[in-house]
Amino acid sequence: MSEIQEINYHLNELRKSILRIVIAVGIISMFLLTFHAEPVQISGIQLYYPVLEPLDNMAAQITNHMRENLVPKDVELIQTAPGQAFFAQVYIAALAGIALSMPIIIKELVGFIKPALKEKEIKVSRSISLPALGLFVAGCVFSYLYVIPYILDFLYRYGESAGLVTFLNIMDFVTFVLQFLLAFGISFQLPLVMYAVSSAGIVDARFWRNNIRYAIVAIVIFGAVITPDGSGVTMWFIAGPMIALYITGMAVIERKERKRLNT
Repeated sequence: MSEIQEINYHLNELRKSILRIVIAVGIISMFLLTFHAEPVQISGIQLYYPVLEPLDNMAAQITNHMRENLVPKDVELIQTAPGQAFFAQVYIAALAGIALSMPIIIKELVGFIKPALKEKEIKVSRSISLPALGLFVAGCVFSYLYVIPYILDFLYRYGESAGLVTFLNIMDFVTFVLQFLLAFGISFQLPLVMYAVSSAGIVDARFWRNNIRYAIVAIVIFGAVITPDGSGVTMWFIAGPMIALYITGMAVIERKERKRLNT
């Protein structure tokens, strides 16, 4: 196979992988935009079943849940232009589609890069698929329960102290929330990336300890860039967990290397 044919082959495989990912995300997103989750009690257990209801769909239910649990007290969530509520639901459905499609996304990405990996690296990539999904979900949950409510309350307290009536645009609200969910879902992959790089033999355990100062500076800059205010407080809700994850990943890698050397 010539070099051009090989490039075309890999581009075609990449196109197929991206297409499968887009289809998976699209199907889940359309399901969330089309069906309503109807509650039902079975043997005292609360369950849900889908009912066709495009207007009061699952994405709208998620939006309502976010409004009730994340929007600060006395802050009104509003729509200032036609279609904003609809596009907000599309964004939410797309994020949920990405999260629920994560096993497929990881499988397709690993499958695409598999020909370029050595046998040892292939084993590592397979072993991290499930933990990657778990860490992504953990990051989103941590952000939703602890970070986003505090940051919104912290920022809007300034308006309250000035006696202002605060309105929050639905698109700004959804974009803000999704930004933090994705940021935390991705940042929680940090120890897994460190583990994968070390297990593949690219760097050793000493690399992470020797470069911890640079890593902390990079993490703090990352936290400052993606937080919306310049207070220097909210960025630590991102930088703090990431530093803890870095140290945890470093400790796990060092422990594994010591165990390997002792055997």
